[in-house]
Amino acid sequence: MVFSSLIFLCGFLPVTIIGYRLLPQRFRNLFLLVMSLLFYAWGEPIYILLMAASILVNYLGGLFVANAQRRRPNGGKFALAVTSIIDIGLLGFFKYTDFIIGTVNSLADAGLSLLKIALPIGISFYTFQAMSYVIDVYRKEVRVQRSLINFAMYVTLFPQLIAGPIVRYADVENQIEKRNDNAAMFWSGVVRFSIGLAKKALLANQAGKLWDTISAQADIPAATAWLGAIAFTFQIYFDFSGYSDMAIGLGRMFGFEFVENFRYPYQSDSITDFWRRWHITLSTWFREYVYIPLGGNRKGKGRQIFNLFVVWALTGLWHGAGWNFLCWGLYFFVLLVLEKNFLLDLLKKLPAIFRHLYALVLIVLGWVLFAIEDFSALGTYCRSLFGGSGGYNEQTLYLLGSYAVLLVIMAIASTELPARIGKFFCKHAGEGAVVLETIWTIAMLVLSVSAIVADSYNPFLYFRF
Repeated sequence: MVFSSLIFLCGFLPVTIIGYRLLPQRFRNLFLLVMSLLFYAWGEPIYILLMAASILVNYLGGLFVANAQRRRPNGGKFALAVTSIIDIGLLGFFKYTDFIIGTVNSLADAGLSLLKIALPIGISFYTFQAMSYVIDVYRKEVRVQRSLINFAMYVTLFPQLIAGPIVRYADVENQIEKRNDNAAMFWSGVVRFSIGLAKKALLANQAGKLWDTISAQADIPAATAWLGAIAFTFQIYFDFSGYSDMAIGLGRMFGFEFVENFRYPYQSDSITDFWRRWHITLSTWFREYVYIPLGGNRKGKGRQIFNLFVVWALTGLWHGAGWNFLCWGLYFFVLLVLEKNFLLDLLKKLPAIFRHLYALVLIVLGWVLFAIEDFSALGTYCRSLFGGSGGYNEQTLYLLGSYAVLLVIMAIASTELPARIGKFFCKHAGEGAVVLETIWTIAMLVLSVSAIVADSYNPFLYFRF
């Protein structure tokens, strides 16, 4: 079940909100746990057992770590190690086994049979969240959670279960047992949800159609190839940031304040700046639990480069079990190393528009590497990008004419300009600000639901991660 489906919007969500509001405070976490399990079981009932195993392992891991530390200050390392090995082992088995077998077959012609294991939805997200809890208990940055229901509710909480943002336990520790779920909080959640749903249904899906149309063709001219790459660049942003907005909005409806996951990444003026703005919770997770423990930048330039290599190789593989994802991660590793060592100093001397164009071109090229898993098709598409099949043709002009308005809208919507305009009108509208916000929110919900009803094209890119 995804947020942009009619069964969720017209069935699951209303029932969950009504049930949550009718129940006394002490039963609400249990209710959210049950509904979150139903939400997950809608698509993959068998993998409820895997999620339950992950919950139990990390719940017990946290208890063992805390109990060991009570006996001796530096205790708990063994429990932490065992829990982490099990977490990484489960994630590795379900996500990377067939990738490893296929790689061995390609390199050694081994002829091994693929296990054809179905990837459990959201496993990368909820595994990282559960791991963050045990690690933070070991670091004494959070209190151990002794209620299994509360911990299970944290791991399975449906707003962020499928595709994040990656909500570390430390971010919501104080909200699990007591949170502000008043009417103002609920309404702010509705507004934020409507923005995310509009991003997904009205923008991402339309950009995805353009990308699918272009990427399915062979020998396309350069202008068409760049148009397709730009379409995917918008699709993945509005798809994922829209889902994050919906998740944050849903969290507020139930009293949770999740951390932001995007901050207008296409306004970046460097790749370093881009990764401060894109999928912020993932970058934070790798910084806190991989980069800094490896030594960060404290052990010399050579060690820092190695640490960055590890982080970005893992970042690429986290997104998918494929060589293109690994290459995508290493692509950004190379760019970031170059920027840290000398490119940033050069960029500072350029006008802002050239810094921005530099970042955008590299970001778009990176998304092409991310989008096309087959290396042969990737090579063909890259040749097209750089003029291997000519400059443009009649289809280029047709597609540009058909999607020009949408592309302009998406370009503007990916910046902070709409938010600034909204704040300006609300500031000068006085008491009418609430009316304007209500009209805007209802309009977005109606248009989005209408688009979902009218169109069967409703993919979700981060479902596979």
